[in-house]
Amino acid sequence: MKLEDAVEAHRLLGSGTVTGKLLLTPKDKQRESVMNKIDLNDRHAIVTGGAKGIGRSIAARALASGARVSIWDIDAERTAQTIGELKACDCVRSDAVDVTSPKAITQGLADAVDAFGNVDILVNNAGAVGTLAMTWEQPVENWQRMLTLNLTSAFLCCRTVAPHMMANGYGRIVNMASNAGKMGTPNNGPYAAAKAGVISLTKTLAKECAGSGVIVNAVAPGGTNTELFDDLSDEYRNQITSAMPIARLIEPDEVAALAVWAASQDCAATTGFVFDISGGRADY
Repeated sequence: MKLEDAVEAHRLLGSGTVTGKLLLTPKDKQRESVMNKIDLNDRHAIVTGGAKGIGRSIAARALASGARVSIWDIDAERTAQTIGELKACDCVRSDAVDVTSPKAITQGLADAVDAFGNVDILVNNAGAVGTLAMTWEQPVENWQRMLTLNLTSAFLCCRTVAPHMMANGYGRIVNMASNAGKMGTPNNGPYAAAKAGVISLTKTLAKECAGSGVIVNAVAPGGTNTELFDDLSDEYRNQITSAMPIARLIEPDEVAALAVWAASQDCAATTGFVFDISGGRADY
């Protein structure tokens, strides 16, 4: 697929609707026949940061796979827009949960359970890229903010939801890491450090949950074609794209396909692993 075709496919996906168990788009009906069917029937998934970007694509793919989805996102207006676009009737809901607040997360879990029943899947996707600067020029405030939004948020959600899952004897936790956390990223040290922390958290929690029925993995995308890139300079965008052997950005729906599989019952014997989706860029 050419880059322009991939971008168009993503644009169409972004305006798609969920009908039954298939994600349909107004122009790209071919996806109906080529999209693999992942079974999330009767599962309840929480997706943090699910209003846009990768989180939105994960929510859409989970819905298309039969799940009920609770979106946690503090952008209430954008979340409402996304839910309207998904047109998933009574299968999707939202809460404006601040994932940096233990109290808000506890209340969010209670509300989600009340609405859709026990939580089977947690996708920790909320986060931000932050200020681009060399490490010695990074504001301390940005360092603290990146750790809070990208790492502490995942820790707090896992801390609250994992015991709920273990009590029920089943769960899938998918933490969104990044290729930056594996290889480091010049000019983005705080983000890279936070995502490296997400990888370590994933491996630690997976060992702690082993044998409980709760599987914990991470997904580490390379440069992904989301709105975050709209705020970056052309030079930085080109730097990221040129470093990827496939010579293009990853599409959010491609990340979603991997994340939703990792959130399914099919992923039963792999835990504590980091699934790479960096277009061949990662060297381990």
